[in-house]
Amino acid sequence: MLLAQIEGFLEIARQGNLSRAAAALHVTQPALTARLAGLERELGTPLFRRSHRGMELTDAGRAFLPYAERALAALRDGRALVAELRRGAAGELVLGAAPAVSTYVLPGLLSRYTRRHPSVRLVVRTGHSEEIVELVLRDEVAVGLIREIRHPGLEVRPLYEDRLVLVVPPGHPFAAEGQIELAEIAETRMILFDRTSSYYELTHALFRSAGVAPRSVIELDNIDAAKQMVGQGLGVALLPATAVAAELAAGRLVRVAIRDAVPPRRRIVAVRRADAGPMSHPVAAFYEVLGGIGAVLSEGRPVDPRLEPSA
Repeated sequence: MLLAQIEGFLEIARQGNLSRAAAALHVTQPALTARLAGLERELGTPLFRRSHRGMELTDAGRAFLPYAERALAALRDGRALVAELRRGAAGELVLGAAPAVSTYVLPGLLSRYTRRHPSVRLVVRTGHSEEIVELVLRDEVAVGLIREIRHPGLEVRPLYEDRLVLVVPPGHPFAAEGQIELAEIAETRMILFDRTSSYYELTHALFRSAGVAPRSVIELDNIDAAKQMVGQGLGVALLPATAVAAELAAGRLVRVAIRDAVPPRRRIVAVRRADAGPMSHPVAAFYEVLGGIGAVLSEGRPVDPRLEPSA
């Protein structure tokens, strides 16, 4: 059963006249007659009878009509979907992201993306960077947003540098000073988060390099909990700039400079399989959204979902 046969059947039923249906379809009358004959042979029964009023549906034709209409509509919908896929306006995009990226950066990116491509189905997988790499290599994730990891099977695109910043609650003595030395942190309580993350090791490495260690520590398993503890005046913390951008802008936390040390930075990258081939349109459209965010995030500013990404 061919599409041309279904289209011919429906047009004849609509026009009630073979010659007018042929003209509407821009085919000759013999060609349209041949299409109808082929369809009737396949179904094993006549679909029309000729009368002085033109082409009238038989009982079989009337029964077949709604199925033919639904079939043609489904094919047109499929054709439209393929056209949208070519434009990157539909399809599926599966992303993987490290926890800090998925919580503090990805929502702003996806807000931009969905505004431009509302028909794309989004799936987000989260995990530590090493876990996301495995998902990308197994082709379970199209794009991963992770800290920089070198692997021969990955195509890597740098996005931004996320640095650790020292944050304290308003009214803390450090806030009044504006900047301190690293050794001064040893005199206050330090809040650490997530032993399994690279941030934890970066924080310890910073203190080891200066030969100091905080005397009092609270350890938590996530950044949000650490922010709450700092906000309640229970200690100070070195947290990713992207994670505290909103609190700093609102004055709920205060950033304090460290005079004698450079806070660690992590490079955040987008990765896909090196052998993935040309990007699908949903992936290419996502990479367009990624364009221009590096400067914003490296400065510790949040992504504004209302602004269009720069090319």
